[in-house]
Formats: sequence, structure tokens, C-alpha cells
Amino acid sequence: MSRGDKSSYTDKQKRQAEHIEEGYRKEGVPKQEAEERAWRTVNKQDHGGKKSGSGRKDSH
Repeated sequence: MSRGDKSSYTDKQKRQAEHIEEGYRKEGVPKQEAEERAWRTVNKQDHGGKKSGSGRKDSH
């Protein structure tokens, strides 16, 4: 996955990042920094992009 490619993230993860980014923007954080912080938060919570669904293979 190339940097910036969000295709492996679930819709829920994308919504979470969007919501987190909005919070940072309200605090006056520049857009680029807010987006980066939001995705770092999602990655920390979920350990990176994952596809949801029954029978999904997990590497842990």
C-alpha cells in the first residue's frame, strides 16, 4: 500500500479519521497536520488498515 492510499481501511475507520480530523481543525490545527494526526490515531487504535468481515485472516 502506497503512502496516502486509504483503500484498505474500512468505512468505519475512514469516518473515525474524518471525525478526529474535524476536532483538530476546530482547535486550529492546520488541515494537513490534522489529517495526519487523525490517521495516526486510527492506526494506533486499530493497528493499521483492515478489511472487516467474517472469516478475515488476522496476522496476530
